[in-house]
Amino acid sequence: MSRVRTINVGVGIFEDNDRIAADVRRMTAESGTCLINVMASPGAGKTSVLLRTIAALKARYRLGVLEADIAAEVDALKMAEAGVTALQAHTGGECAMDAAMTQAALSAMPLEDLDAVFLENVGNLVCPAEQDTGADLNVEILSVPEGDDKPLKYPLMFRVCQVILINKIDTRRFFAFDDEAVTARIRALNPGAKIFFLSAKTGEGFDDWIACLADCIDAAKKV
Repeated sequence: MSRVRTINVGVGIFEDNDRIAADVRRMTAESGTCLINVMASPGAGKTSVLLRTIAALKARYRLGVLEADIAAEVDALKMAEAGVTALQAHTGGECAMDAAMTQAALSAMPLEDLDAVFLENVGNLVCPAEQDTGADLNVEILSVPEGDDKPLKYPLMFRVCQVILINKIDTRRFFAFDDEAVTARIRALNPGAKIFFLSAKTGEGFDDWIACLADCIDAAKKV
């Protein structure tokens, strides 16, 4: 009678990822660089939020952006035009950056010359939440047009992020988006999450987000 050997591949994969994520944290700690992992669905406004964030911070900090996409260099070119160090990472069809990809990409960046690096992850609300990239700060951007029910549908994303940005608040009059409901749903999953309502288009609400981010960058520089 033949016997089939069964192994739990998932455990090994995640253990390896966690080990490499720890290596990423050591790498950025040694250079005093804050790594910010920005996640969202396509169209939520990751690039627009980052561009306004960079404009507010680049006079104070040396900034870099790691753009993760399956293909193309559109967003990396926008970041370079904004005056920051930009690197494009193609994931080879993978739906999110993992720790090994992040480590390889960061090794190609001058971390010793950067106070912060933004990782603009591949756009979706599932895969990026499953992978620890070694980031100091995980940020989720949820836009008003997507609806206030997304924490119910994609709970892991909202559990793993320390900061939730509710973007496109300038469109509230067009959509039935309940600020109180989305806040309660996020708090039920992640009581300690910081939630900021803002608009990348108008700049409303950005001051508090920028202050929060500056605290993270300053803390990384002191390690």
